[in-house]
Amino acid sequence: MNWTIRKPHAPSMSPRIHRASQYRSVMTGVLPMAFVSNHHFPRHSHEQFGAGVIISGAQRSWSGIGTVRASAGDVIMVNPGEIHDGAPLQGTVRAWQIIYLDPSVVAREAEADFLGPTEIVRPVATDPVLAGHLTRLFDSLIDEQSDPIKKEEDLLRSVICLLQKHGVARFTSTGTAPSITRALERINSAPERHLSLAELAALSGVSRFQLLRGFFRNTGMTPHAYLIQRRVLLAQSLLARGKSPAEAALSAGFSDQSHMTRAFVRQVGVTPGRYRATIV
Repeated sequence: MNWTIRKPHAPSMSPRIHRASQYRSVMTGVLPMAFVSNHHFPRHSHEQFGAGVIISGAQRSWSGIGTVRASAGDVIMVNPGEIHDGAPLQGTVRAWQIIYLDPSVVAREAEADFLGPTEIVRPVATDPVLAGHLTRLFDSLIDEQSDPIKKEEDLLRSVICLLQKHGVARFTSTGTAPSITRALERINSAPERHLSLAELAALSGVSRFQLLRGFFRNTGMTPHAYLIQRRVLLAQSLLARGKSPAEAALSAGFSDQSHMTRAFVRQVGVTPGRYRATIV
């Protein structure tokens, strides 16, 4: 959903520019939005957490700790019910992406690894790591072909980083790498089947974030990346047995042929059709 408003304030002033894009998300309680605007938002609050990244331009806003400024690359954050406003610096257009998260979503993502209230203490931060997590989450949320487990990973990483670096709650997750043998067996046995981080974490007897860390330490990959490479291997086997690319895509667990083709080219270097032509 998109809205565009262009209205001159006065003959001597620049026209008002306000474009807002609200995207449909398959994750309940998670709403991605993007803005390009020189609009001055009055003081207001939201019922959700908000975390986003300034893409271009800069803005000034009032917060509970006073007036703050955010420039391109900075992370902007707000708690549910927290009063704030927002105005472009020098009236210029600024652009930002933001993700609104229901409090229940943040509580769910944090429950196994934090003690204390899920409250953010900084309205603005220069934090390239968190900005990267939020950008990847935004991109996966608006990508209809993105795997559900990737959305889960991106959401979990974003919330953990947000609360660990800019929150009140105490991070309690241990640094010990858990055994992921059973999680690996689950993926290897049927990579075409749908799975979730919660299922893999339960098999390993750890939290979902501990699972992510254990997976990376043991394989150098996230669970999603490992799952995709196993699906590509399965697709190669199916193509070698004479399956068409469309048949191989669905049998290997990809959402469609184009989804498989992108993964296949990244890992194999050629399209499934060319691969099939050389071996069948």
